[in-house]
Amino acid sequence: MHTVTSPADTRASEAGTPGRPPSLIREAGYAYFPIALIARLPFAMMVVGILTLVVSARGSLALGGATSAMTGLGTALVGPLLGAAADRFGQRRVLLIAGSANSLLLVAMAWLAFAPVADAALLGVAFLIGASMPQVAPLSRSRLVGIIGRAYPAARRTKVVNGAMAYESAADEIVFVFGPVIVGLLATTMNPAAPVIGAAVLALVFVSAFALHPTARTVVAHGDAGPAQAPARELFRSRVLAPAAGALGMGLFFGSMLTSLTAFMAERGVPEQAGLVYGAMGIGSAALALGVALFPARFTLPARWLTFAGVLVAGTVVLPFVDSVAAIAAALLIIGVGIGPTLVTQYSLAAAFSPQGRSATVMTMLGSALVVGQSAASALTGLVAEASGAGAALMAPLVAAAVVLAAGVWNLLAARRLTRAQR
Repeated sequence: MHTVTSPADTRASEAGTPGRPPSLIREAGYAYFPIALIARLPFAMMVVGILTLVVSARGSLALGGATSAMTGLGTALVGPLLGAAADRFGQRRVLLIAGSANSLLLVAMAWLAFAPVADAALLGVAFLIGASMPQVAPLSRSRLVGIIGRAYPAARRTKVVNGAMAYESAADEIVFVFGPVIVGLLATTMNPAAPVIGAAVLALVFVSAFALHPTARTVVAHGDAGPAQAPARELFRSRVLAPAAGALGMGLFFGSMLTSLTAFMAERGVPEQAGLVYGAMGIGSAALALGVALFPARFTLPARWLTFAGVLVAGTVVLPFVDSVAAIAAALLIIGVGIGPTLVTQYSLAAAFSPQGRSATVMTMLGSALVVGQSAASALTGLVAEASGAGAALMAPLVAAAVVLAAGVWNLLAARRLTRAQR
């Protein structure tokens, strides 16, 4: 990973002195974490916001689901390319271009939804919104891994990386759980277009601030003076693809859980309370995500993935059988215990096995997989709920949890193959 000299680099050299141990907060800057947290909110608001907008404006759940799915498709096809561009040309340039384009497209969607235009126009713009979606969360992870690699001695890096990934996953949990709540509040109290316009404003202001932050210089474009990037084929090894598959499963879970929960609450006459009940899942999830840094080293990453994915599966098994709001809230509390540590583990493994010079690409692959899964599951689960009711829709989170567990098994087998090969 090629770095440039900056004030942060000077601090890094000082950090190694006995009297002043390294501090990730100090190395990144005190404003960094609040900016990076708010800058990822549009990422979590877009899919649900566009779904809400199109359903309200056009009165078609099918069109809303298709539009939401097109957003995920755009992210799936172009998101990793944005990560590769950040590795090649630097994060700042890519984020400024993507964030500005994304804001304009979101405003266009807010207008087109109510305009007398063909449905195909909405689908096309939705694809472009997904394609230009600023990849704040994965690029933030890439920055922190770069800072840790520069500022910390080798013996401490693994522990600090695990702690950083724990924080980042907790931050993702906050936005993925409360992003839909914000969308619901804005759409209910203001206008169905308000969440999309709000996401546009947040993207323009905070994504730009994230792009211009000094940490963007931590990972810069690779030039002749820096080490060569690993070949692209290294991205298709099991140790990279298994965490990406796990992130896809987590996205499937987020999308299917929110949609099926909305159907469940709608059958009880209070669909507007779905976001509040959904928030119960975030309590245990965020707490356990932060607590991952305290796990002993002998509790290995592959073992953590299987353990907490098992908790996720156990919590989702009961969902089709619950018949009260209190019961489903209790199930969500249990499910939350499995979500946070699983996400942390997936990103920690991705950070550990990212090919040389392709950290942003790998992190973006995981971030894109989350959005793709959320979009696809939201659309499909909505169709199931409309056709067969909430009981059938609540089977979808179990399927998603099974995908997460299966990816964990794949990762364990890949780890064992790697260990045998190194002997």
